Amino acid sequence: MKILFAAHENAWGGFLGLLKNELPQHEFAASGRFGFEKLKGFDVLIPTMSVVNREHLAGSDRLRLIQQCGAGLEAVDLQAAAEMNIRIANVPTDISGNADSVAELGIYMMIGLSRDFRKMASCLAGRQMGVPQGRALSGKTVGIIGLGGIGRALARRLKAFDVHLIGIKRHNPQKAKGELGLEWAGTPEDIKELLVRSDYVILCLPLTPESRNLMGRHTFDMMKGDSILINLSRGGLVDRGALEHALAAGKIGGAGLDVFWEEPPDPDDPIFRYNVMATPHVGGVTDVSIGGIVRAVAENIRRLAAGQDLLYLKA
Repeated sequence: MKILFAAHENAWGGFLGLLKNELPQHEFAASGRFGFEKLKGFDVLIPTMSVVNREHLAGSDRLRLIQQCGAGLEAVDLQAAAEMNIRIANVPTDISGNADSVAELGIYMMIGLSRDFRKMASCLAGRQMGVPQGRALSGKTVGIIGLGGIGRALARRLKAFDVHLIGIKRHNPQKAKGELGLEWAGTPEDIKELLVRSDYVILCLPLTPESRNLMGRHTFDMMKGDSILINLSRGGLVDRGALEHALAAGKIGGAGLDVFWEEPPDPDDPIFRYNVMATPHVGGVTDVSIGGIVRAVAENIRRLAAGQDLLYLKA
């Protein structure tokens, strides 16, 4: 079979090379960017961060599977694929090690922003010792919006930091409250309660039409003036202009961003002049996570070639 990897050859920690090693009998091509020209001649598409619309799919002649190398499928036209009998699968965050890796990055951001990573660098450069004074996580309230794989992985790890955990879950939040030992849980309609109480607000929910621009001027106004927003999910959850306004006006104390309104973001974007800790969408790019994703993707491609049932189908 012929497989298209819609990204640079070495993207995502050398994912493509590892997949080739798992599946030497198949032919692979990399598009060289987050996107592609055409799907004609390919049996499998690994879309990564690429848009896959109806026009793209209509131009395919033998595409059988869209296999995401992660969980996110918001850029894929699921309805068009289903109409064309093209199957779609992803790799859930909680079966590959991805959720654990993303959760670790979230805690890294919480600590970096709390201890004033920018000031520490300038103090060291200026030979100043014993400053700045940071904030400890102990005793703070952490609000997790989205209690799926990543949100759960975060909650488990944050217990060790002696924080107060609260959360939002779209369905059955009280069940999640009991399972994770949260002090409070609500539905998206209760977001004001979470924002008012939280010292840290962490976004772990999928991007949907309902959640797009969830964090806008109205919701930023609900947050504490020294609270920190961390986005580990998708850039579209945050209104970029509203975030810059919140930072400039002191509506919030800082932001940790692993995902952005456009990717890659402009490194000269003025938003990065504020107290923003940014990473290049690497939450799931660790040895453990990449290894787990490679194994899951390879298994589905083997199953496709053998005519067997596929795993983690979405359509």
